[in-house]
Amino acid sequence: MIEVLAKLGRGPVFLAGEVLECMITFTNPLSASSTSASSEMLAWASAQIHCQFHASENRVALPPSDGSKHDVQAENETVFVPNRGERGQCILSTPPKILFCDLRLDPGESKSYSYCETLPIDGPPSFRGQSVKYVYKLTIGCQRVNSPIKLLRVPFRVLMLHGLKDYQFPQDEAVAPSNPFLEEEEGLKKDSRLADLATELLMVATSRRSLHLYNISNTRGKVGSFCIFKTVYKIGEDVIGTFNFSEGDIPCLQFSVSLQTEESIQEEFQRRRGQPVSFSTHARHQEACLHTAQSSFSLPIPLSSTPGFTTNIVSLKWRLHFEFVTSGESAGTCLVRGSQSQAITWTGVEQMEVDTFSWDLPIKVLPTNPILASYVSQFSSTNSITI
Repeated sequence: MIEVLAKLGRGPVFLAGEVLECMITFTNPLSASSTSASSEMLAWASAQIHCQFHASENRVALPPSDGSKHDVQAENETVFVPNRGERGQCILSTPPKILFCDLRLDPGESKSYSYCETLPIDGPPSFRGQSVKYVYKLTIGCQRVNSPIKLLRVPFRVLMLHGLKDYQFPQDEAVAPSNPFLEEEEGLKKDSRLADLATELLMVATSRRSLHLYNISNTRGKVGSFCIFKTVYKIGEDVIGTFNFSEGDIPCLQFSVSLQTEESIQEEFQRRRGQPVSFSTHARHQEACLHTAQSSFSLPIPLSSTPGFTTNIVSLKWRLHFEFVTSGESAGTCLVRGSQSQAITWTGVEQMEVDTFSWDLPIKVLPTNPILASYVSQFSSTNSITI
């Protein structure tokens, strides 16, 4: 028996273009003092990253795939197919890397191998929507002699930041600060610079603030105004806005604000022409606001959500969806006087004519630091199997 343990050193979330590093340990758990202890042998082990694409048959019409299916592992087959038995199509894969050949482990002995691979910068981000899914996995395959191949799959999440692909690093490395006492490999150094560049670009894009003021009105007149200070956010941030109903001519009884994503399939891949767009609500604020001069809301963008992106099949956009309930009467008729005694009470009317209308405000949501997103990831940094 051999235990195979794979551990992602920095966490299960990465930016496209970064280097994924995984430490893979093979252990013979039996101690030398055990009566049944014996040496264990593995013929080979290999690792590869791939992205699986799943599509809803009711929503997406895909062209037939030319790839052959590998659902059953032959008894003595030695071909490493990392997506064997997986649903959907493998749309992206890195070249496989051999970890070792003919590994012998004595009782209680273990050996570790480091796997490093640069994540493709032109691939799709990780996404689980109503119509499509993009799932990234690192698959480690190993085999005993004359035994089936065993696969250990390590799922992880990929965030996409547009603009990194076109950025050219300066050729003069002397101007960049460096530590002369540390030896860095060129790939790891570039990966570190790429992560720093992404963090800087995100900070610049999401820190710009300017007043965006919108008048809220319906067919009968002005209801109020809405103010927001920026429309570009990172996942994990809060969307904050304020309302001013004091200048409105039409009394607003209630409002709600929903933070939503809009998932649309490109026209050439739609199952039915003109099929509706899919919406998902991530946060919602609702408030009764009659006789309220000012109000506000704060909606958190979940760290687990997917930033906006576009591929040849699907597009994901973010928006704020507003719904307003206004009175068909003046503000004074919304209350009635109760008794004529010394204590005068005012109560709401039992019936009232109302009007409802909605409004959508597009916003832009970008990724965040992958280390921060790792804290709430559903994936584990450590995965294992027993052979």
